[in-house]
Amino acid sequence: MTPVKLIADSGATKTEWCLLNGRKKRLILTQGMSTYFLTATEIKELLIKELTPKIRTAVNEIHFYGTGLFDPANKKIMQKVFREIFPEATASINDDITAAARALCGDQKGIACNLGTGTFSCYYNGKKIVKSRPGPGYVLGDEGSGAYLGKKVLQYYLYEIFDEDLKYLFDKKYNTNRAEILQNVYKKPFPSRYLASFALFLAENRGHYMVENILEDGLNDFFFYHLIKYPEIWKLPVNFVGSIAFGFKDVLKQLCANYEFDLGKVIKRPMEGLVDFHGR
Repeated sequence: MTPVKLIADSGATKTEWCLLNGRKKRLILTQGMSTYFLTATEIKELLIKELTPKIRTAVNEIHFYGTGLFDPANKKIMQKVFREIFPEATASINDDITAAARALCGDQKGIACNLGTGTFSCYYNGKKIVKSRPGPGYVLGDEGSGAYLGKKVLQYYLYEIFDEDLKYLFDKKYNTNRAEILQNVYKKPFPSRYLASFALFLAENRGHYMVENILEDGLNDFFFYHLIKYPEIWKLPVNFVGSIAFGFKDVLKQLCANYEFDLGKVIKRPMEGLVDFHGR
């Protein structure tokens, strides 16, 4: 009998689930479940409220991927929660870097990169992550991330580098000012999300030379500070997942050509590849 599998890709704001029953797939969305922000009790209550009412079959396997789960203590929290809610199922708990590697590379060797609100990269040997280069966060790095690109947009605006056309478009879209921007960056919660929201301005104004310069410089910084540090990259494909990678894959393709890297997969969400990986 084919086991029923529950696959999850979880961040701080949302969790994407896929209930895999043979060839049948059902997608479910719930709130995010980061052990940095929620206790075991709160996670359990969330699952009982938002997930279990939507599952009407016995689950045999759980494959859960999330932020912060490289920490053994956080893994134990999730293991405990799933034992209590799905006592008959075996649960495999892994971090988001492993999710990206498996989604992009499957059981093949490769370089796996995430370009979303933040960034990370790793060398995956087809079975496990051999080395990784997680970003030091939006303040010190995260080159190529949505927050990094959004920060460049705000720099161009605040330093009055934008030409009149872009300044008009920026003011029309955001209707903000210097004081409000600084308040959101330095005093309000989740500044990295706020910064990343301005990456959309780049997507909406492709073709303008200043927009293309921001994209090329920002993504090139990821290549320069991270990718060229992997000796393996000269003989293995480099793969990307994340909204920034997917939205600006033409820029990634050109940069890979410039660096003479072999571009592999570019997908928007890890779930696309995780279903293939666990559905075999």
